Order: sequence, then structure tokens, then C-alpha cells
Amino acid sequence: MAADKARQLSLLQNAIGPSPWYWNTFPSVESKSGQKYAWTFHGEQGDLAYLVTLGLESEPNRPRLALNTFCVPFPIAPNRLGIWCPEPGALRLMCFDPDHLAGFSYNVIVGWFKQSAEKVYSATEPVSEFELSTRLPEGTHKIDVPEEFRSLDELLLTASRGAKTRDDAAANIFVLYPQAGLVQVLPQRWFTANKYEIGRQWIARVVRDPETQRLLGDGVRMGTFQLTEDGCDVEAWMETSSI
Repeated sequence: MAADKARQLSLLQNAIGPSPWYWNTFPSVESKSGQKYAWTFHGEQGDLAYLVTLGLESEPNRPRLALNTFCVPFPIAPNRLGIWCPEPGALRLMCFDPDHLAGFSYNVIVGWFKQSAEKVYSATEPVSEFELSTRLPEGTHKIDVPEEFRSLDELLLTASRGAKTRDDAAANIFVLYPQAGLVQVLPQRWFTANKYEIGRQWIARVVRDPETQRLLGDGVRMGTFQLTEDGCDVEAWMETSSI
């Protein structure tokens, strides 16, 4: 049991999480032409505070992409980069070709970007993008997924959920199956305003355990957990966190 718990915790610790808190988990990026890129976190002070940028390893001071808070990058085979982030009423998913990302000056984003509602800055438009409504009801839904995302088997996303009462689920997990053009909406019934400080505590990242097929989660100021078979309740806490 101890070995299994250690394995699951390792899966979570290596799972990609949102910017800027989990920037160390961000995927490595290498373009089709063989150029390598590096992520940079700009600290907690100054004009670029809390921003994470992507640039060529050979040009560390010339960013190609900038991420505000709550952005999650993910690899799209063979050599593209995906980003998903929350927008009002939706999750926005973007696909970029690293070879086509144009460099820009930090002066372009100094000051205004971290204070703005914009989540992603790039001098180059995404190759493709689409939005996933966060108002979809519980269950599995057919959706239109652009071809550029269809090499992905599964993508796990999280978002807040409109709760009518303090006992209603305050978050959803979205299990996106791009190849099939389907999304499964899993309300987190355990995560309610009566039990948690919504906003101060939140579900940061989710990963599927390849051995058990259960979903594992990591929560800010609440610890790590394994969900039940239906993916809607906590079956076991692996670690807890005091507020």
C-alpha cells in the first residue's frame, strides 16, 4: 500500500498544473525544426511578477509566449504546444506551432498584462483554438474539436461550477476526448461552499492513474486525493493540508 501511495503521489507531483504556481511542471518544448525552448518564471516582485514566459533557450531574454495566472500548457504530438485557460463561462483551448512563434519585447507586456483579464499573450495567432462551455450539465456531450487537437487521447481540465446552494458542487472536472469529439462533465460533489473556502481552496490539477484508471487530484490548501469510480467524490485522501 505504501508503494502504491508513493507511486500515486509521484504521478501527481509530476502532473502539469496552472501558471505560475506549477511552472516547474510545464512540458518541455521542442519545435519540428529542432529548436528548444525554456520556461521562465518572473518571480513575485516587479513589472513581470507572477508571469511565466516561453522563449528559445538560445534567446532567453526574448519571449515568444507569455502566460498570466491559471494557464495550463500541454503537449500536442508531434511538436505543437497547447494551452488551456479559464474564460468567463468557458475554457479556452489553443494550439501553437513553436516554429511560428514570433519574439517580442518585455516592454510589450510590462505592467498591464498581469493586471488584465487576458490570460495569454503572443505576437502570433494560435494555429487553432476553440472554447468548451463550463455551463454544460453533468454527463457526456458531443462537441466539435478542431483537427489540430485530435491527436490527444484525453485531456483533464478543471473549472468552477455555478452552485445554487452552499451544498451544491462548486467545481467540475472535464474529461475531454479530442479524438472522439466528446467531453464528460464530472461535478465534484464533495467540494462545496459549506465544506471549503471557495477561492482560497481550489482543485489545482488532475491526473489519471494508468494502473487503476482512477482520477487523482491535487488541491491548493487541502491536499491530494483519489476520486471514486464515477469521478465525482473523494474515495481517499493521500495527504491533507492544514489551512
